[in-house]
Amino acid sequence: MSWRERLRQGVVIPAHPLALTAERKLDERRQRALTRYYLAAGAGGLAVGVHTTQFAIRDPKVGLFEPVLRMAMEEMRGRDVIKVAGVCGGTAQAVKEAELARGIGYHAGLVSMAALKGASTEEMVEHMKAVAAVLPVFGFYLQPAVGGRVLGYEFWRRFAEIENVAAVKIAPFNRYQTLDVVRAVAESGREIALYTGNDDNIVADLVTEFDTGARKLRINGGLLGHWAAWTRRAVEMLEQIHAEPGRRDWLTVGVRVTDMNAAIFDAANGFHGCIAGIHEVLRRQGLLAGRWCLDEKEELSAGQMEEIQRVCRSYPELTDDGFVREHLDEWMRP
Repeated sequence: MSWRERLRQGVVIPAHPLALTAERKLDERRQRALTRYYLAAGAGGLAVGVHTTQFAIRDPKVGLFEPVLRMAMEEMRGRDVIKVAGVCGGTAQAVKEAELARGIGYHAGLVSMAALKGASTEEMVEHMKAVAAVLPVFGFYLQPAVGGRVLGYEFWRRFAEIENVAAVKIAPFNRYQTLDVVRAVAESGREIALYTGNDDNIVADLVTEFDTGARKLRINGGLLGHWAAWTRRAVEMLEQIHAEPGRRDWLTVGVRVTDMNAAIFDAANGFHGCIAGIHEVLRRQGLLAGRWCLDEKEELSAGQMEEIQRVCRSYPELTDDGFVREHLDEWMRP
């Protein structure tokens, strides 16, 4: 089966974090251990160089964008997983990053539009075409609260016509805007995979059959920072949803997942501690040595630690601590 076919079937794609030492230098051993964890957990793909990996890896003073992409690829090589690289910046930078990712062996680029906040629909479409000429595109609707912009139906309808579009990550945290994307893809007639990034509605997205009149579509997988933690449980959950999407208790499960996400993503404080929250879960499991981010200001918010502890106590069935304990030494090998 090709990677595009697997993508359309729907898989778990964690957004890969960055493992750092206390000196805020790359911790190569733990960086590789994270990749091995996701692969062992059954993730169908990995997204590297995205927000969860920290955009500052592109800073020339940091210089980690290419090394981190290559390191993950070394662990993924020969594995039947979908390899997604983050692509950012204006058109020149985005094309350059897409060329680098293609050369390393990535299948697709998750294209951030954060640098095009003042661009017209025409300019954004041309930007996407330029990237798609180099690398298959994974579109990204990012919520405005964390740096995205409103992208209406017209943009997504034109985006869906671009030949080398493979998928869309839908993450506006807004049902109206989510429907704009689904309707645009449905009316295009194209076979474009739909992935949830709506952290407040992960399960609801995955169990819903969207019928906008043109045709019925499903959001079959997710590309999520939330799935960078407790990944084994996410894989099991998605498998169960694919097998039994009509189960009566899915919305109840969805409330638990959203509660856990609110804690690790720091929803109470405008998502300030979202990366640190993911790191804290991985630190508690032994996969990371600490919560350190490249930006010293990125830390847990007041009360966030207590919230993480609360959801871990409340929903142990949605954590995978035992799985990690069983295999951690294996993943930490040189």
